[in-house]
Amino acid sequence: MLADCLHDLAALGPAGLPALVGALFLAGLAGGLTHCAGMCGPFVLAQAGARADSALSGGSVRRLAGAALLPYHLGRATGYAALGAAAGGFGALLSGLTGMRFVAALLLALAALAMLAQGSARLAALLPRLPVPRLPDLLSRRLGPLLAAPGPWAGFRLGLLLSALPCGLLWAALAGAAASGSALAGGLAMAGFAAGTVPALLGVALLGQFFRRVVAGERAHALAGGLFLFNGVVLLALAVRLAA
Repeated sequence: MLADCLHDLAALGPAGLPALVGALFLAGLAGGLTHCAGMCGPFVLAQAGARADSALSGGSVRRLAGAALLPYHLGRATGYAALGAAAGGFGALLSGLTGMRFVAALLLALAALAMLAQGSARLAALLPRLPVPRLPDLLSRRLGPLLAAPGPWAGFRLGLLLSALPCGLLWAALAGAAASGSALAGGLAMAGFAAGTVPALLGVALLGQFFRRVVAGERAHALAGGLFLFNGVVLLALAVRLAA
């Protein structure tokens, strides 16, 4: 049972894990447009500004890589994958110890309901206006030096720290990861979610406030709402298949 909790990739049935990874990728893509660009945008802009002088001294490839903040996104992906692995392993262990097959289906249903709620027009319009959560004092003291430091290791550590920020969309994605059936599957699912959030944050880093104004438009919210609704349907279908 322990081996299954660690690396079982077939707990959701045929094509179940690819469907979950794809749904969480699209959730990250939608959330990046309506949520991450507003919540994490200040951190991205601060890093882009701190690296601007050193990036200008290099060629076009170096400038693009500096603006893309790849170490930061790698740190975020590592943190999200670790959270997903913990959630997936715990969900698999809970299901195995209790013998209740419907645990995974229940977790998927909860994730689906959260995605459907995110997809409503009213909530999608409100997401960018949500305040940034208050950071613990210890975390706040560590962020300042990391934001100002231009090195890739500082960017990686910053992304790793910020991956643990409290966020409703993150909890919804973790509920899906917890239903994946193993730590490995949960980590892969959350890696997909992290990859989905990258395009919007790249847009913020490269285009700054202009991109944030664009994603605040009605079309962006309509697109994100549609993606959230689609995610909800996919997750709900997986839950029904598991419970059947």
